[in-house]
Amino acid sequence: MTVPKAEPESHDRRSLHERIAADLRDDIMTGELPPGANLPSTAQLRTRFDASNATIRKALQLLKDEGLVVGRAGAAVTVREHRQRTIRPAASLAPAAPGEPYPWLTEAAKHGTDARIILLDVTETAPPADIRTALGLQGNAKTVLRSQLLLIDDEPAELVKAYYPLNVASGTPLAKPHRIKGGTATLLRQLGHTPHHCVDRVSARVPTQEQFEALRLPGNLPVLCTLRVVHMADGRPIEATSMVKAGHLYELQYEFVPQ
Repeated sequence: MTVPKAEPESHDRRSLHERIAADLRDDIMTGELPPGANLPSTAQLRTRFDASNATIRKALQLLKDEGLVVGRAGAAVTVREHRQRTIRPAASLAPAAPGEPYPWLTEAAKHGTDARIILLDVTETAPPADIRTALGLQGNAKTVLRSQLLLIDDEPAELVKAYYPLNVASGTPLAKPHRIKGGTATLLRQLGHTPHHCVDRVSARVPTQEQFEALRLPGNLPVLCTLRVVHMADGRPIEATSMVKAGHLYELQYEFVPQ
């Protein structure tokens, strides 16, 4: 009877198969293993990580559950096509041209994907503390909240919650439970609240229960959270948006011009 190989001691308290999956996940996200590439064989992985076949299989199963690789027992395991996406936040800030769809949909279509947006809810609510601070609200002041789920190829890509002060949104299409043609950036301009600049705060967090379920996350993986605050030319904030994406599938790309 074969005795399973003892796992080496490590300061990393994760199981060995979780650590192996983490290293392979990084190879995928950095492009060392590009879409369509075969992962090293079980024998090669066993040598690289000094692990048993069973441990390697458990690591690969994690990556399969996350949708990063595909394959079956006895066959090559391959990095899935179009799984790692680079999001360019600035691309969604420009107003849509007349008759054009929301910029996020246009940007997603450039990658040959089917993108759509589900409007989950539109309601008046007291926002969480970070949104309240971002919008400069006092006490229990309420906002209009528009919650949406963005999907790519019918898979959840981003959970979006956009908050607007009542003096901006009340009595406007922002407060109605309908999609906004051309996106909110276009509408804000039409309402006389022309966005001048945005400030993004990006962090990695453990997902909440709502985020876990909405994004159909496969396991205990971090989410990438962006809090975007949109300001007018006089500095007044007119929108604060929380955008949450699966951390193992997306990266953000910002471009800057040196001053």
